[in-house]
Amino acid sequence: MQTKLINAFTAGTLALLTLGCQTSKGQATSQEIPSLKNTFKNDFLIGTALNAQQIEEKDPKAAALVPKQFNAATPENIMKAEVIHPQWNTYDFDLADKLIAYGKKNNIKINGHTLIWHSQMPAFARRIQDVDSFRTFFTNHINTVAKRFSGKIFSWDVVNEALNEDGTMRQSPFQQKLGNDFVTEAFRLAQAASPNTELYYNDYNNEQPAKRAGCIALIKKIQAAGVRIDGVGIQGHWHVGRIPLKDIEESILQYAALGLKVMITELDIEVLPRNFQGADVNQRMASSPSLNPYTNGLPDSVQQQLASDYEALFGLFLKHKDKITRVTFWGVNDGQSWLNDWPVRGRTNYPLLFDRQFKPKPAFYKVIATQTKS
Repeated sequence: MQTKLINAFTAGTLALLTLGCQTSKGQATSQEIPSLKNTFKNDFLIGTALNAQQIEEKDPKAAALVPKQFNAATPENIMKAEVIHPQWNTYDFDLADKLIAYGKKNNIKINGHTLIWHSQMPAFARRIQDVDSFRTFFTNHINTVAKRFSGKIFSWDVVNEALNEDGTMRQSPFQQKLGNDFVTEAFRLAQAASPNTELYYNDYNNEQPAKRAGCIALIKKIQAAGVRIDGVGIQGHWHVGRIPLKDIEESILQYAALGLKVMITELDIEVLPRNFQGADVNQRMASSPSLNPYTNGLPDSVQQQLASDYEALFGLFLKHKDKITRVTFWGVNDGQSWLNDWPVRGRTNYPLLFDRQFKPKPAFYKVIATQTKS
């Protein structure tokens, strides 16, 4: 492993790596390894998704690593409507307020996630049949939550995943009750409630041509209405060995041409197979070796492919650093990743830069090294 790393890095990066390895036990610690946020400080923000335990600093290893590696954070779940607005006239801001305090303490910019999303809606909202009542929920939710954190967070994912794969509007409860203009109206309300916060549209696969075209049409509709939209998030849930670099680059260029900032908002790289179908896959195949092949660790060949994929991605991001303002990983380490439980529960996945012990993987050092080559 040491020989491979030596061959991979420049002398400057190797010096940092060597320093990180010189501990009493011969292992790098979060204090000594290179810092992502410092490495890319002149390029773009480096973010991570935080869960409730990490926000409350109940995980000592995460508490040590996150402030040294990241200068932006997105709440994984605690600002979604089902958590923050569980009943019609009830809001629970406890964890969200703790996140704001955490960001202030550690000089980490907070991206609110998310005001409007068809998934993880509160149960009471799903039961609303009357259109006027649903519109009242929609309006009150945005006004209340966005005003609460006005001036306290850097940005909002105002609307999340409003499009189908072909670029048409998803038939969500919002679209069905409020029509296609609900996205524009959400941005209008957010702009009024939080005038100094950057406002983003966020989606997955919106680097793919058809969905990209739909996303561009949606953005132009918002702009034509005279409503402010500051940026677009490309989530970046990709698969090892199949990173669509050309589509990603074309999307960065086309979104930026609309006058928008571009963010990679939920970056991870899946390493496990998805060649299965059926709603009962969890019952039939959750323990199948073919679906969970790396329970004892990632083979070196896959580890190196993962590292190469991350290297290629960050090379592309640096090429367009004048357009990209943030790159956020969806989780701090492999053990936290949602991909351990989706689409099959209980799998052992390895999609991020830090392993389950919070140690940097080969992909981490490949990412660090891209900056020295730019």
